[in-house]
Amino acid sequence: MVKVELERVNGAFGFEAKDAMGHTIKIDTSPETGGENFGARPMQLLLMGLGGCSGIDILSILKKQRQNVTGFRMRIEGEREKAQDPSLWKDITIVFELEGEVDPARAEKACALSIDKYCSVAETLRRAGSSIKWKVVVN
Repeated sequence: MVKVELERVNGAFGFEAKDAMGHTIKIDTSPETGGENFGARPMQLLLMGLGGCSGIDILSILKKQRQNVTGFRMRIEGEREKAQDPSLWKDITIVFELEGEVDPARAEKACALSIDKYCSVAETLRRAGSSIKWKVVVN
């Protein structure tokens, strides 16, 4: 069982979340809803989790294929449902940017395997109704 702890440490809604290993993340809401911009918004953390999950998959796959990835970056954009409570992620777009001696076909396949098969965060978001689109850019 995974355990995390949250404690309010700043203003009305500024939390510090800590995992079992002691890693921390700051969380807050927007100033418009009473926050103080102390940390990331909870829904943004889902997109960050998607990036981390798929990034680990992709780099692991490419390493096994002996691809020399010298730079890796993702840009993730999301749009939430309008006028809904709760307002879930509706459309998510990811751009994977890879640098180095990387075969574009292998990069494309690694990204597909991650998003369509291995990434648990992507599957969680899909089951909640999200559409996830992506593309790969190799420089």
